Formats: sequence, C-alpha cells, structure tokens
Amino acid sequence: MTVVVCTAEERPDLWERVLGSFRGLWPEYNHHGDLAARYFSVLVPRHARCQVLLYEPASDEVVGRGRTIPIRWDGTEDDLPPGIDAAGLRALEDDTPPTALCALAAEIAPAQRERGLSRRLIGAMVDVARGLGFSSLVAPLRPSWKERYPITPVEFYATWRRADGSAFDPWIRTHEGLGATILRPEARSMRITAPVADWERWTGMSFSYEGAYVFPGGLAPLEVSDGVGHYFEPNVWVLHRT
Repeated sequence: MTVVVCTAEERPDLWERVLGSFRGLWPEYNHHGDLAARYFSVLVPRHARCQVLLYEPASDEVVGRGRTIPIRWDGTEDDLPPGIDAAGLRALEDDTPPTALCALAAEIAPAQRERGLSRRLIGAMVDVARGLGFSSLVAPLRPSWKERYPITPVEFYATWRRADGSAFDPWIRTHEGLGATILRPEARSMRITAPVADWERWTGMSFSYEGAYVFPGGLAPLEVSDGVGHYFEPNVWVLHRT
C-alpha cells in the first residue's frame, strides 16, 4: 500500500490522533526521563514542521512517526552534545540559530514492521533537515540489541561488526546502510532517577538490596542506593549528511 510522508504542521489532525499511540514501543522506564519531558513537550507546535508522519491513506492509519528538534552544532565532535538530554536542553536554552536537526525518536507501528518503513522514516527526517537548510541530521541511536548485553560498555558494543563488515547492531546497521557514519557512543545520554518502588513497578523485579542490577529492556545496569534507582541510558551518535 502507498505510504505518504507528511509533517505535523501539514496534518495536525493526524498528529493529535496518534498522541500516545506509540507509547508501547518503548520500555515503560523510558517514559520517565528526568529531563526528557522538557524537550519532548515543545516539539508541537513550536517545531511542528520537523515532526514526520508516515500515513497510509488506504487504511487511514499512521504507520510511523519521527520526532526531531533543531539544535546548534558546528559539525565537530567536540561540539556534539553529550547525549540526547544535552541535545534537547541545548535546543531549549541556546539562543543562537540552529544549524542541524537532531532525531529524538523513530517509531514504526508493530504491525507494520518488516516493510522497510524505518528506512523510509529516516529518509523523511533527512529530507526535513535538508528542507530547513541544514547539512546534517544527527541521531542519538538507542541500539536495538544493546539490551542483550547490558553490562558491556557501549563504547565497545558500538564497534562490534559482523563477518561481512556491517554493524552488529540492527539499528546501527540500518542507519549505516543509508549512509550514516558513527560519531561516538555516549554512556550517559539520558538520565532516569526514580524511587525503587517505581522501578519495581516498571520492570516487575524486586530491588531489595543496594547495588547494580540488570533488568528487562535495560541497556545498562540500574544502580540502587538509599531507596532510589539511578540509570543512564546509553546511545550511539550517528550522522546523516543531507
């Protein structure tokens, strides 16, 4: 079936329709970042033209959503924000004009996977960056198989390759297949701090003692102390030239 690319600016009705529809794609803890609500909450209407939807007219369904935010970045690794939280806060607090687009989330409806729509969505976000006059789309990727290796440092994981030389991680591999280059991994990209009771509810586990725990869906260990769980989500920065 034909899929149409549009933005939240062009189809605010579709954007409103799918608010919350993609929530189940993420582990529950991922919705409780200490800082994430500050930058995700301003995407619409402030940056409505940067929010991408994949719409299938025949079924009248939104099958994909891409959320992005413009940031100031001079193109050097030294100026790259130290993670998704830092990128979002820079977008909010830096008064200088933005020079790049930063992808925050790429979401495909579960029933629509295996159709190559993630590649279409990435391409649509690159097109938005180009349309804004930016030469770069940067993305702090959440590696899809990192949850299988939570105690492996992300700086090692990001270097893993298959026998054919392609990236071991499927999500990194998808981006590289579209021409992206890895910039660097970030061990502390998104901060999530919450009482142990919340972490137990989110994960279905018990954290009775202080120390480090691995948990379902976690990309790194959870550190528990004084009744509070401290977690930093790692990411891998990649760059798409427009």
